[in-house]
Amino acid sequence: MLRGDEAVKAALRERWGDRVFDDIGQVFRPAIADIVFSDPAELAWLEGLLHPRVELAYLRWREELAAEPKHPSICVTEVPLLYEVEADRLFDAVVVITAPAETRWGRTQVRADGRESRLIADEEKVRRADFAYVNEGSLKELDKWVIGVLAGLRGRAGASASSS
Repeated sequence: MLRGDEAVKAALRERWGDRVFDDIGQVFRPAIADIVFSDPAELAWLEGLLHPRVELAYLRWREELAAEPKHPSICVTEVPLLYEVEADRLFDAVVVITAPAETRWGRTQVRADGRESRLIADEEKVRRADFAYVNEGSLKELDKWVIGVLAGLRGRAGASASSS
């Protein structure tokens, strides 16, 4: 969304100038992070710019999938701030996969930048989710769990189709 949407790029340039663009005119995300993660008002502005566009793009994608002659019975979307932006209302089911904080930070290249304090606690996400998994084990264990979730979701999709 930051890189491909010309209207977004124009809004960023108008708000923050050239300092958020690299030498070839591409959005430079670390510069934006420096601005928004130190200023809640700037973060709110950026989220107000991006979140409606992201939601619209998701809804269009979902409509395109549904219009296909052999549409999938399940489509999966990763939404990092699902509960924080109240986007869970857009989905038939929510799957939460979490891990202890020390495990998460050991697996990522992304700076924390105080993001954790803005997020809903993992325990609350797990409570709200239809399916939840604490990812402390192997990829094989995670794969097995995901296969079970997909089977459960396919069962739901089949049951709702037959009851319609």
